Amino acid sequence: MIAYIVRRLVGAVALMVVISAVTFSIFFLLPRLAGTSTDDLASRFAGKSPTPETVQAIKERLGFDDPIPVQYGRFLKGVVAGDTYDTGTEKIDCPAPCFGYSFRTSTNVTDQVVDRIPVTLSLVVGAASLWLVIGVSIGVLSALRKGSVFDRAAMLVALAGVSLPIFFTGLLSLTFIVHEWDLLPPVSYHSFLDNPFAWAGNLILPWVTLAFLYAAMYARMTRAGMLDTLSEDYIRTARAKGLPEKTVITKHALRGTLTPLLTLFGLDIGLLLGGAVLTERTFGLHGLGELALAGVIGSDLPVVLGVVSVAALFIVLANLVVDLLYGIVDPRVRHS
Repeated sequence: MIAYIVRRLVGAVALMVVISAVTFSIFFLLPRLAGTSTDDLASRFAGKSPTPETVQAIKERLGFDDPIPVQYGRFLKGVVAGDTYDTGTEKIDCPAPCFGYSFRTSTNVTDQVVDRIPVTLSLVVGAASLWLVIGVSIGVLSALRKGSVFDRAAMLVALAGVSLPIFFTGLLSLTFIVHEWDLLPPVSYHSFLDNPFAWAGNLILPWVTLAFLYAAMYARMTRAGMLDTLSEDYIRTARAKGLPEKTVITKHALRGTLTPLLTLFGLDIGLLLGGAVLTERTFGLHGLGELALAGVIGSDLPVVLGVVSVAALFIVLANLVVDLLYGIVDPRVRHS
């Protein structure tokens, strides 16, 4: 098991290096290969309508005329050991991990990302808890009652959940549940440490709306996996041995469906932690997705680069956790 964990950790580190190189190439190398000048590249760091003096200063301070390997090394150094940015009037220290400095807002990108992470993390943790419990439970019950009224109704609702986009269900729920019927307070973010009840109460609607979409997919996947597993020989053997039905379902049948669910869950969590753009935009939550969108709209390249790097890190970490859980759920994986 230790060797399995070490292999996965080494693979995760190597993958992060590859992702950092690809990310850097997308933002710095590909524009150069497409004929973009260093002045044009520097102007993307200065926001909208920069002056020629500002563009020249940014180009010199960030070393855009240096060779690409030198720039990539500087980028890695900033992420690992931090960096210092000269704004012309003062020098700004950016401690590790440093993802850049926004000359448009005169703000450290890392500080912006850190400020937004609790919002996105709160949204994802609450919604993921709901969709995992509800989706898997409905999928198991539907498989055990195949063809029943419950099965047909559950799959119909699941089909609606998969089909309806988040900005439709989100706006619909805001209109009626919050504004028309006044059943829930307006959506906002409160720190969990300051007031856990206000934190949960003001995020219930985004949690339910986001969970409705994902629970539908998990219910359909769980149902399909359970139906396949229940037809296996070892399930019939377990029942023939006289094991209780509860043990057969939870310890044998359900465990056989966990591997694809873990894969899907890891990808979903990693992607959403990188920024649930539509959900945050719909409910006015200032998370990583909203920050990335603001960076794109405002032509603030350092912010976009920082959010992309953090999103890639979350995806790699989520997949690393999934790989480690594989070794617990299916012991055969440890020796593969």
